[in-house]
Amino acid sequence: MNLTKVFLLAGFSGLGGLAIGYFFHMLLSLQKKNSADLKTKQLLLEAKDKAQSVTEEAAKKAQQILDSAKQEEKNSLIQTRKLEERILQREESLEKQRLGIEKSNTEIQDNIEKLKKKKEEIEGIERQKMIDLQKVASMTEEEAKTDLLKMTEKKYEEDILGRIKKLESLGRDEFEKRARDILVTAIQRLASSTASEVTTTTVPIPSDDLKGKIIGKEGRNIRALERAAGVEIIVDDTPGSIVISGFDPVRRQTARVALENLISDGRIQPARIEEVVEKARAEVEKTIKQKGEMAAYEAGIIDLDPRLLTVLGRLYFRTSYGQNVLQHSIEAAHIAGMLASELKADVNVAKKGALLHDIGKAMDHDVQGTHVEIGKRILQKFNIDEKIIKAMQSHHEEYPFETTEAVIVQVADAISGARPGARRDSLENYLKRLEDLENIAKSFGGIEKTYAIQAGREIRVFVMPEKISDLEAKKMARDIADRIEKDLKYPGEIKVNVIRESRVIEYAR
Repeated sequence: MNLTKVFLLAGFSGLGGLAIGYFFHMLLSLQKKNSADLKTKQLLLEAKDKAQSVTEEAAKKAQQILDSAKQEEKNSLIQTRKLEERILQREESLEKQRLGIEKSNTEIQDNIEKLKKKKEEIEGIERQKMIDLQKVASMTEEEAKTDLLKMTEKKYEEDILGRIKKLESLGRDEFEKRARDILVTAIQRLASSTASEVTTTTVPIPSDDLKGKIIGKEGRNIRALERAAGVEIIVDDTPGSIVISGFDPVRRQTARVALENLISDGRIQPARIEEVVEKARAEVEKTIKQKGEMAAYEAGIIDLDPRLLTVLGRLYFRTSYGQNVLQHSIEAAHIAGMLASELKADVNVAKKGALLHDIGKAMDHDVQGTHVEIGKRILQKFNIDEKIIKAMQSHHEEYPFETTEAVIVQVADAISGARPGARRDSLENYLKRLEDLENIAKSFGGIEKTYAIQAGREIRVFVMPEKISDLEAKKMARDIADRIEKDLKYPGEIKVNVIRESRVIEYAR
Protein backbone atom coordinates (compact mmCIF):
# COMPACT_ATOMS: atom_id res chain seq x y z
CA MET A 1 0.00 0.00 0.00
CA ASN A 2 2.68 2.41 1.00
CA LEU A 3 4.72 1.36 -2.02
CA THR A 4 1.79 2.16 -4.31
CA LYS A 5 1.39 5.59 -2.77
CA VAL A 6 5.06 6.16 -3.20
CA PHE A 7 4.84 5.28 -6.88
CA LEU A 8 1.76 7.46 -7.32
CA LEU A 9 3.42 10.38 -5.61
CA ALA A 10 6.48 9.89 -7.77
CA GLY A 11 4.33 9.81 -10.90
CA PHE A 12 2.40 12.94 -9.93
CA SER A 13 5.67 14.64 -9.08
CA GLY A 14 7.10 13.76 -12.54
CA LEU A 15 4.01 15.01 -14.28
CA GLY A 16 4.12 18.20 -12.30
CA GLY A 17 7.79 18.66 -13.19
CA LEU A 18 6.98 18.15 -16.85
CA ALA A 19 4.15 20.67 -16.67
CA ILE A 20 6.37 23.23 -14.97
CA GLY A 21 9.17 22.64 -17.58
CA TYR A 22 6.77 23.03 -20.45
CA PHE A 23 5.40 26.21 -18.86
CA PHE A 24 8.90 27.69 -18.54
CA HIS A 25 9.72 26.60 -22.13
CA MET A 26 6.62 28.35 -23.36
CA LEU A 27 7.59 31.48 -21.46
CA LEU A 28 11.08 31.48 -23.02
CA SER A 29 9.65 30.93 -26.52
CA LEU A 30 7.22 33.81 -26.09
CA GLN A 31 10.03 36.04 -24.86
CA LYS A 32 12.26 35.17 -27.86
CA LYS A 33 9.37 35.74 -30.25
CA ASN A 34 8.61 39.12 -28.79
CA SER A 35 12.30 40.06 -29.02
CA ALA A 36 12.47 39.04 -32.73
CA ASP A 37 9.30 40.96 -33.56
CA LEU A 38 10.74 43.97 -31.82
CA LYS A 39 13.97 43.77 -33.89
CA THR A 40 12.01 43.30 -37.09
CA LYS A 41 9.87 46.37 -36.34
CA GLN A 42 13.03 48.33 -35.55
CA LEU A 43 14.67 47.28 -38.84
CA LEU A 44 11.55 48.17 -40.79
CA LEU A 45 11.48 51.60 -39.18
CA GLU A 46 15.14 52.15 -40.00
CA ALA A 47 14.59 50.98 -43.63
CA LYS A 48 11.62 53.33 -43.99
CA ASP A 49 13.68 56.23 -42.65
CA LYS A 50 16.54 55.42 -45.03
CA ALA A 51 14.22 54.97 -47.98
CA GLN A 52 12.59 58.29 -47.22
CA SER A 53 15.96 60.05 -47.02
CA VAL A 54 17.10 58.43 -50.31
CA THR A 55 13.84 59.42 -51.95
CA GLU A 56 14.20 62.99 -50.74
CA GLU A 57 17.83 63.11 -51.97
CA ALA A 58 16.83 61.68 -55.37
CA ALA A 59 14.03 64.20 -55.61
CA LYS A 60 16.48 67.03 -54.87
CA LYS A 61 18.94 65.78 -57.52
CA ALA A 62 16.15 65.32 -60.05
CA GLN A 63 14.98 68.86 -59.37
CA GLN A 64 18.55 70.16 -59.79
CA ILE A 65 18.96 68.27 -63.12
CA LEU A 66 15.59 69.56 -64.30
CA ASP A 67 16.52 73.13 -63.34
CA SER A 68 19.90 72.76 -65.13
CA ALA A 69 18.24 71.34 -68.26
CA LYS A 70 15.75 74.19 -68.27
CA GLN A 71 18.59 76.70 -67.94
CA GLU A 72 20.55 75.06 -70.80
CA GLU A 73 17.44 75.00 -72.94
CA LYS A 74 16.92 78.66 -72.19
CA ASN A 75 20.55 79.48 -73.09
CA SER A 76 20.28 77.40 -76.26
CA LEU A 77 17.14 79.24 -77.29
CA ILE A 78 18.90 82.56 -76.71
CA GLN A 79 21.92 81.48 -78.83
CA THR A 80 19.62 80.12 -81.55
CA ARG A 81 17.76 83.42 -81.70
CA LYS A 82 21.03 85.33 -81.90
CA LEU A 83 22.25 83.01 -84.69
CA GLU A 84 18.99 83.43 -86.58
CA GLU A 85 19.32 87.20 -86.30
CA ARG A 86 22.91 87.01 -87.66
CA ILE A 87 21.80 84.79 -90.55
CA LEU A 88 18.98 87.19 -91.37
CA GLN A 89 21.42 90.11 -91.31
CA ARG A 90 23.86 88.15 -93.52
CA GLU A 91 21.10 87.30 -95.97
CA GLU A 92 20.02 90.94 -96.12
CA SER A 93 23.62 92.01 -96.75
CA LEU A 94 24.09 89.37 -99.50
CA GLU A 95 20.85 90.41 -101.11
CA LYS A 96 22.00 94.03 -101.17
CA GLN A 97 25.35 92.94 -102.68
CA ARG A 98 23.56 90.82 -105.30
CA LEU A 99 21.37 93.73 -106.29
CA GLY A 100 24.46 95.96 -106.50
CA ILE A 101 26.29 93.41 -108.67
CA GLU A 102 23.32 93.01 -110.99
CA LYS A 103 23.14 96.76 -111.34
CA SER A 104 26.88 96.93 -112.08
CA ASN A 105 26.61 94.10 -114.64
CA THR A 106 23.80 95.90 -116.36
CA GLU A 107 25.87 99.08 -116.53
CA ILE A 108 28.91 97.14 -117.81
CA GLN A 109 26.83 95.45 -120.51
CA ASP A 110 25.49 98.82 -121.57
CA ASN A 111 29.05 100.22 -121.76
CA ILE A 112 30.21 97.17 -123.76
CA GLU A 113 27.44 97.66 -126.26
CA LYS A 114 28.33 101.32 -126.56
CA LEU A 115 32.04 100.48 -127.09
CA LYS A 116 31.18 97.87 -129.72
CA LYS A 117 29.12 100.42 -131.62
CA LYS A 118 31.93 103.00 -131.40
CA LYS A 119 34.50 100.40 -132.51
CA GLU A 120 32.36 99.44 -135.50
CA GLU A 121 31.98 103.12 -136.40
CA ILE A 122 35.80 103.67 -136.16
CA GLU A 123 36.53 100.54 -138.23
CA GLY A 124 34.03 101.69 -140.83
CA ILE A 125 35.70 105.11 -140.99
CA GLU A 126 39.18 103.48 -141.32
CA ARG A 127 37.94 101.18 -144.09
CA GLN A 128 36.47 104.09 -145.92
CA LYS A 129 39.70 106.06 -145.56
CA MET A 130 41.72 103.07 -146.82
CA ILE A 131 39.38 102.72 -149.81
CA ASP A 132 39.76 106.41 -150.56
CA LEU A 133 43.59 106.18 -150.23
CA GLN A 134 43.73 103.14 -152.51
CA LYS A 135 41.64 104.99 -155.10
CA VAL A 136 43.99 107.98 -154.96
CA ALA A 137 47.23 105.89 -154.97
CA SER A 138 45.91 103.21 -157.33
CA MET A 139 47.44 100.39 -155.14
CA THR A 140 46.42 98.11 -152.28
CA GLU A 141 47.67 98.27 -148.70
CA GLU A 142 50.07 95.33 -149.23
CA GLU A 143 51.45 96.88 -152.40
CA ALA A 144 52.04 100.18 -150.63
CA LYS A 145 53.78 98.42 -147.70
CA THR A 146 56.00 96.44 -150.08
CA ASP A 147 57.00 99.55 -152.04
CA LEU A 148 57.77 101.48 -148.86
CA LEU A 149 59.99 98.67 -147.51
CA LYS A 150 61.84 98.35 -150.81
CA MET A 151 62.49 102.07 -150.97
CA THR A 152 63.73 102.14 -147.36
CA GLU A 153 65.89 99.05 -147.84
CA LYS A 154 67.45 100.44 -151.02
CA LYS A 155 68.11 103.83 -149.48
CA TYR A 156 69.72 102.50 -146.30
CA GLU A 157 71.15 99.20 -147.67
CA GLU A 158 74.80 100.12 -147.11
CA ASP A 159 74.12 101.47 -143.62
CA ILE A 160 72.19 98.32 -142.65
CA LEU A 161 74.90 95.97 -144.00
CA GLY A 162 77.61 97.95 -142.23
CA ARG A 163 75.70 97.87 -138.96
CA ILE A 164 75.06 94.09 -139.26
CA LYS A 165 78.73 93.37 -139.99
CA LYS A 166 79.80 95.54 -137.10
CA LEU A 167 77.43 93.77 -134.72
CA GLU A 168 78.56 90.35 -135.96
CA SER A 169 82.22 91.27 -135.58
CA LEU A 170 81.75 92.75 -132.12
CA GLY A 171 79.67 89.78 -130.98
CA ARG A 172 82.12 87.22 -132.36
CA ASP A 173 85.10 89.01 -130.82
CA GLU A 174 83.32 89.33 -127.48
CA PHE A 175 82.33 85.64 -127.45
CA GLU A 176 85.84 84.52 -128.41
CA LYS A 177 87.38 86.75 -125.76
CA ARG A 178 85.00 85.42 -123.12
CA ALA A 179 85.68 81.80 -124.15
CA ARG A 180 89.45 82.37 -124.06
CA ASP A 181 89.18 83.94 -120.61
CA ILE A 182 87.19 81.00 -119.25
CA LEU A 183 89.53 78.36 -120.74
CA VAL A 184 92.71 80.15 -119.66
CA THR A 185 91.33 80.57 -116.14
CA ALA A 186 90.45 76.86 -115.91
CA ILE A 187 93.86 75.75 -117.26
CA GLN A 188 95.80 78.11 -114.99
CA ARG A 189 93.95 76.90 -111.91
CA LEU A 190 94.88 73.27 -112.61
CA ALA A 191 98.41 71.99 -112.09
CA SER A 192 99.08 68.29 -112.69
CA SER A 193 101.88 65.95 -113.64
CA THR A 194 102.83 65.65 -117.31
CA ALA A 195 104.88 62.47 -116.99
CA SER A 196 104.04 59.84 -119.58
CA GLU A 197 103.63 56.15 -118.86
CA VAL A 198 106.33 53.78 -120.01
CA THR A 199 106.28 50.11 -120.87
CA THR A 200 108.96 48.90 -118.48
CA THR A 201 109.29 48.61 -114.71
CA THR A 202 112.60 48.36 -112.87
CA VAL A 203 112.81 46.20 -109.74
CA PRO A 204 115.84 46.80 -107.50
CA ILE A 205 117.56 43.72 -106.03
CA PRO A 206 119.87 43.66 -102.98
CA SER A 207 122.56 41.64 -104.71
CA ASP A 208 123.48 40.59 -108.24
CA ASP A 209 123.85 37.03 -106.92
CA LEU A 210 120.06 36.83 -106.87
CA LYS A 211 119.92 37.10 -110.67
CA GLY A 212 121.04 33.50 -111.06
CA LYS A 213 118.47 32.35 -108.54
CA ILE A 214 115.74 34.28 -110.34
CA ILE A 215 116.74 32.73 -113.68
CA GLY A 216 116.85 29.25 -112.14
CA LYS A 217 118.25 26.03 -113.50
CA GLU A 218 118.06 26.13 -117.31
CA GLY A 219 115.87 29.24 -116.99
CA ARG A 220 112.94 27.41 -115.35
CA ASN A 221 112.21 30.08 -112.74
CA ILE A 222 112.23 33.04 -115.10
CA ARG A 223 110.10 31.17 -117.66
CA ALA A 224 107.60 30.25 -114.96
CA LEU A 225 107.39 33.90 -113.82
CA GLU A 226 107.02 35.16 -117.39
CA ARG A 227 104.31 32.63 -118.10
CA ALA A 228 102.36 33.24 -114.88
CA ALA A 229 102.53 37.07 -115.07
CA GLY A 230 102.46 37.52 -118.85
CA VAL A 231 105.49 39.80 -119.06
CA GLU A 232 109.10 39.64 -120.17
CA ILE A 233 111.80 39.60 -117.48
CA ILE A 234 115.07 41.19 -118.66
CA VAL A 235 118.11 40.20 -116.61
CA ASP A 236 121.07 42.05 -118.12
CA ASP A 237 124.38 43.46 -116.90
CA THR A 238 122.72 46.45 -115.19
CA PRO A 239 123.87 46.19 -111.58
CA GLY A 240 121.30 45.99 -108.79
CA SER A 241 118.14 45.84 -110.92
CA ILE A 242 115.91 43.65 -113.05
CA VAL A 243 113.64 45.07 -115.76
CA ILE A 244 110.04 43.94 -116.30
CA SER A 245 108.78 44.66 -119.83
CA GLY A 246 105.18 44.50 -121.04
CA PHE A 247 102.55 46.75 -122.58
CA ASP A 248 99.86 45.93 -119.98
CA PRO A 249 100.46 47.95 -116.79
CA VAL A 250 98.37 45.52 -114.70
CA ARG A 251 100.63 42.63 -115.66
CA ARG A 252 103.77 44.68 -114.99
CA GLN A 253 102.49 45.68 -111.55
CA THR A 254 101.54 42.08 -110.76
CA ALA A 255 104.97 40.86 -111.85
CA ARG A 256 106.72 43.59 -109.83
CA VAL A 257 104.82 42.77 -106.62
CA ALA A 258 105.37 39.03 -107.14
CA LEU A 259 109.09 39.47 -107.82
CA GLU A 260 109.57 41.68 -104.76
CA ASN A 261 107.77 39.13 -102.58
CA LEU A 262 109.87 36.29 -104.02
CA ILE A 263 113.11 38.19 -103.38
CA SER A 264 112.13 38.98 -99.78
CA ASP A 265 110.97 35.38 -99.17
CA GLY A 266 114.01 33.76 -100.82
CA ARG A 267 112.13 30.66 -102.02
CA ILE A 268 112.17 30.96 -105.80
CA GLN A 269 110.88 27.89 -107.64
CA PRO A 270 108.16 27.32 -110.30
CA ALA A 271 105.44 26.07 -107.94
CA ARG A 272 106.11 28.88 -105.48
CA ILE A 273 106.18 31.45 -108.29
CA GLU A 274 102.63 30.61 -109.41
CA GLU A 275 101.34 30.91 -105.84
CA VAL A 276 103.05 34.27 -105.29
CA VAL A 277 101.76 35.62 -108.62
CA GLU A 278 98.17 34.78 -107.60
CA LYS A 279 98.66 36.62 -104.30
CA ALA A 280 100.15 39.55 -106.19
CA ARG A 281 97.05 39.68 -108.40
CA ALA A 282 94.88 39.95 -105.25
CA GLU A 283 97.08 42.79 -103.98
CA VAL A 284 96.76 44.59 -107.32
CA GLU A 285 92.95 44.25 -107.16
CA LYS A 286 93.04 45.85 -103.72
CA THR A 287 95.20 48.65 -105.10
CA ILE A 288 92.70 49.15 -107.94
CA LYS A 289 89.87 49.64 -105.44
CA GLN A 290 91.93 52.13 -103.42
CA LYS A 291 92.86 54.09 -106.55
CA GLY A 292 89.19 54.38 -107.52
CA GLU A 293 88.24 55.67 -104.07
CA MET A 294 91.14 58.13 -104.07
CA ALA A 295 90.19 59.40 -107.54
CA ALA A 296 86.58 60.08 -106.47
CA TYR A 297 87.78 61.79 -103.28
CA GLU A 298 90.26 63.95 -105.19
CA ALA A 299 87.55 64.99 -107.66
CA GLY A 300 85.20 65.85 -104.77
CA ILE A 301 82.60 63.17 -105.60
CA ILE A 302 81.36 61.09 -102.67
CA ASP A 303 78.13 59.33 -103.70
CA LEU A 304 79.31 56.73 -106.25
CA ASP A 305 78.68 53.00 -105.85
CA PRO A 306 81.76 51.19 -104.36
CA ARG A 307 81.61 48.62 -107.19
CA LEU A 308 81.70 51.44 -109.74
CA LEU A 309 84.74 52.89 -107.94
CA THR A 310 86.50 49.53 -108.35
CA VAL A 311 85.88 49.67 -112.11
CA LEU A 312 87.09 53.28 -112.13
CA GLY A 313 90.28 52.27 -110.29
CA ARG A 314 91.24 49.96 -113.17
CA LEU A 315 91.88 53.08 -115.24
CA TYR A 316 95.00 53.60 -113.11
CA PHE A 317 96.55 50.79 -115.15
CA ARG A 318 95.33 52.08 -118.53
CA THR A 319 97.02 54.62 -120.77
CA SER A 320 95.89 56.73 -123.70
CA TYR A 321 98.76 57.89 -125.91
CA GLY A 322 101.06 57.51 -122.92
CA GLN A 323 98.76 59.47 -120.57
CA ASN A 324 97.43 57.71 -117.47
CA VAL A 325 93.66 57.45 -118.05
CA LEU A 326 92.69 57.75 -114.37
CA GLN A 327 94.82 60.86 -113.91
CA HIS A 328 93.39 62.23 -117.15
CA SER A 329 89.83 61.59 -115.84
CA ILE A 330 90.56 63.37 -112.54
CA GLU A 331 92.11 66.28 -114.44
CA ALA A 332 89.11 66.48 -116.79
CA ALA A 333 86.74 66.44 -113.77
CA HIS A 334 88.52 69.42 -112.21
CA ILE A 335 88.47 71.35 -115.50
CA ALA A 336 84.80 70.49 -116.11
CA GLY A 337 83.88 71.68 -112.61
CA MET A 338 85.62 75.03 -113.15
CA LEU A 339 84.05 75.50 -116.59
CA ALA A 340 80.58 74.61 -115.29
CA SER A 341 80.99 77.09 -112.44
CA GLU A 342 81.97 79.86 -114.89
CA LEU A 343 79.08 79.03 -117.24
CA LYS A 344 76.45 78.62 -114.46
CA ALA A 345 75.89 74.97 -115.39
CA ASP A 346 75.40 71.97 -113.06
CA VAL A 347 78.87 71.53 -111.53
CA ASN A 348 78.10 68.12 -109.99
CA VAL A 349 76.82 66.63 -113.27
CA ALA A 350 79.77 68.06 -115.23
CA LYS A 351 82.38 66.71 -112.77
CA LYS A 352 80.82 63.24 -112.61
CA GLY A 353 80.44 63.07 -116.39
CA ALA A 354 84.09 64.03 -116.87
CA LEU A 355 85.38 61.61 -114.19
CA LEU A 356 83.44 58.70 -115.72
CA HIS A 357 83.74 59.62 -119.42
CA ASP A 358 86.49 57.04 -120.13
CA ILE A 359 85.29 54.29 -117.76
CA GLY A 360 84.62 52.04 -120.75
CA LYS A 361 88.40 51.76 -121.22
CA ALA A 362 88.57 49.79 -117.94
CA MET A 363 87.12 46.75 -119.73
CA ASP A 364 89.27 44.46 -121.87
CA HIS A 365 88.65 43.28 -125.41
CA ASP A 366 86.19 40.57 -124.32
CA VAL A 367 83.49 43.27 -123.99
CA GLN A 368 82.32 44.33 -127.44
CA GLY A 369 81.76 47.96 -128.50
CA THR A 370 83.51 51.32 -128.33
CA HIS A 371 84.61 52.56 -124.93
CA VAL A 372 81.79 55.12 -125.04
CA GLU A 373 79.17 52.41 -125.59
CA ILE A 374 80.74 50.19 -122.92
CA GLY A 375 80.93 53.10 -120.48
CA LYS A 376 77.28 53.99 -121.11
CA ARG A 377 76.21 50.39 -120.38
CA ILE A 378 78.29 50.34 -117.18
CA LEU A 379 76.71 53.55 -115.89
CA GLN A 380 73.21 52.32 -116.76
CA LYS A 381 73.92 49.08 -114.87
CA PHE A 382 74.78 51.08 -111.73
CA ASN A 383 71.66 53.31 -112.12
CA ILE A 384 73.64 56.51 -112.68
CA ASP A 385 71.53 59.63 -113.33
CA GLU A 386 70.57 60.04 -116.99
CA LYS A 387 71.95 63.61 -116.96
CA ILE A 388 75.44 62.25 -116.17
CA ILE A 389 75.18 59.62 -118.93
CA LYS A 390 74.18 62.31 -121.45
CA ALA A 391 77.13 64.42 -120.28
CA MET A 392 79.71 61.63 -120.82
CA GLN A 393 78.42 59.96 -123.98
CA SER A 394 79.14 62.89 -126.33
CA HIS A 395 82.84 63.49 -125.62
CA HIS A 396 83.82 61.83 -128.94
CA GLU A 397 80.71 63.20 -130.70
CA GLU A 398 79.28 59.71 -131.18
CA TYR A 399 76.06 61.15 -129.73
CA PRO A 400 74.64 64.68 -130.20
CA PHE A 401 75.23 67.27 -127.48
CA GLU A 402 71.93 67.27 -125.58
CA THR A 403 72.99 69.37 -122.58
CA THR A 404 75.43 72.15 -121.70
CA GLU A 405 77.27 69.72 -119.41
CA ALA A 406 77.91 67.39 -122.38
CA VAL A 407 79.75 70.19 -124.21
CA ILE A 408 81.70 71.01 -121.04
CA VAL A 409 82.84 67.38 -120.65
CA GLN A 410 83.98 67.26 -124.28
CA VAL A 411 85.94 70.51 -123.85
CA ALA A 412 87.50 69.33 -120.56
CA ASP A 413 88.57 66.06 -122.19
CA ALA A 414 90.16 67.94 -125.08
CA ILE A 415 91.98 70.40 -122.78
CA SER A 416 93.40 67.61 -120.60
CA GLY A 417 94.60 65.59 -123.58
CA ALA A 418 95.91 68.49 -125.65
CA ARG A 419 98.12 70.23 -123.08
CA PRO A 420 101.87 69.99 -123.80
CA GLY A 421 103.52 66.78 -122.66
CA ALA A 422 100.27 64.97 -121.88
CA ARG A 423 100.36 62.40 -124.69
CA ARG A 424 102.69 60.77 -127.14
CA ASP A 425 101.30 59.33 -130.31
CA SER A 426 104.13 56.84 -130.91
CA LEU A 427 103.66 55.14 -127.54
CA GLU A 428 99.95 54.78 -128.08
CA ASN A 429 100.44 53.23 -131.51
CA TYR A 430 103.02 50.87 -130.06
CA LEU A 431 100.69 49.74 -127.25
CA LYS A 432 97.80 49.39 -129.71
CA ARG A 433 99.95 47.15 -131.92
CA LEU A 434 100.87 44.92 -129.00
CA GLU A 435 97.24 44.65 -127.95
CA ASP A 436 96.11 43.84 -131.49
CA LEU A 437 98.85 41.20 -131.67
CA GLU A 438 97.52 39.44 -128.57
CA ASN A 439 93.91 39.74 -129.73
CA ILE A 440 94.72 38.02 -133.05
CA ALA A 441 96.28 35.07 -131.22
CA LYS A 442 93.36 34.84 -128.77
CA SER A 443 90.87 34.59 -131.63
CA PHE A 444 91.98 30.98 -132.25
CA GLY A 445 90.42 28.10 -130.33
CA GLY A 446 92.23 26.11 -127.61
CA ILE A 447 94.31 29.09 -126.43
CA GLU A 448 95.06 29.40 -122.70
CA LYS A 449 97.17 32.57 -122.60
CA THR A 450 98.87 34.95 -125.07
CA TYR A 451 101.66 37.41 -124.32
CA ALA A 452 103.26 39.93 -126.67
CA ILE A 453 106.91 40.40 -125.61
CA GLN A 454 110.21 41.70 -126.97
CA ALA A 455 108.60 45.06 -127.80
CA GLY A 456 106.15 43.31 -130.10
CA ARG A 457 108.77 41.28 -131.96
CA GLU A 458 107.55 38.02 -130.42
CA ILE A 459 104.14 36.59 -129.49
CA ARG A 460 104.05 33.66 -127.07
CA VAL A 461 100.93 31.50 -127.26
CA PHE A 462 100.22 28.90 -124.55
CA VAL A 463 97.75 26.27 -125.76
CA MET A 464 95.68 23.73 -123.83
CA PRO A 465 97.48 20.37 -124.29
CA GLU A 466 94.25 18.37 -123.91
CA LYS A 467 92.67 20.26 -126.85
CA ILE A 468 95.63 20.95 -129.16
CA SER A 469 98.05 18.25 -130.34
CA ASP A 470 101.67 18.86 -131.39
CA LEU A 471 100.74 18.77 -135.07
CA GLU A 472 97.85 21.19 -134.51
CA ALA A 473 100.19 23.48 -132.55
CA LYS A 474 102.53 23.69 -135.56
CA LYS A 475 99.63 24.44 -137.89
CA MET A 476 98.29 27.06 -135.44
CA ALA A 477 101.67 28.84 -135.43
CA ARG A 478 101.53 29.13 -139.22
CA ASP A 479 97.89 30.28 -139.18
CA ILE A 480 98.60 32.96 -136.56
CA ALA A 481 101.59 34.19 -138.57
CA ASP A 482 99.47 34.41 -141.73
CA ARG A 483 96.76 36.29 -139.87
CA ILE A 484 99.28 38.78 -138.46
CA GLU A 485 100.73 39.39 -141.93
CA LYS A 486 97.25 40.00 -143.27
CA ASP A 487 95.79 42.26 -140.51
CA LEU A 488 98.74 44.17 -139.03
CA LYS A 489 101.30 46.67 -140.29
CA TYR A 490 104.65 46.41 -138.53
CA PRO A 491 108.35 46.89 -139.18
CA GLY A 492 110.68 43.86 -139.37
CA GLU A 493 109.36 40.44 -138.43
CA ILE A 494 107.34 38.94 -135.57
CA LYS A 495 108.21 35.57 -134.04
CA VAL A 496 105.19 33.35 -133.28
CA ASN A 497 106.06 30.98 -130.43
CA VAL A 498 103.33 28.38 -129.73
CA ILE A 499 104.01 26.50 -126.48
CA ARG A 500 102.30 23.19 -125.63
CA GLU A 501 103.19 22.03 -122.13
CA SER A 502 101.92 18.91 -120.32
CA ARG A 503 102.05 18.55 -116.54
CA VAL A 504 101.49 15.42 -114.50
CA ILE A 505 100.97 15.98 -110.76
CA GLU A 506 100.74 13.24 -108.11
CA TYR A 507 100.90 13.32 -104.31
CA ALA A 508 102.83 10.92 -102.07
CA ARG A 509 100.98 10.26 -98.81
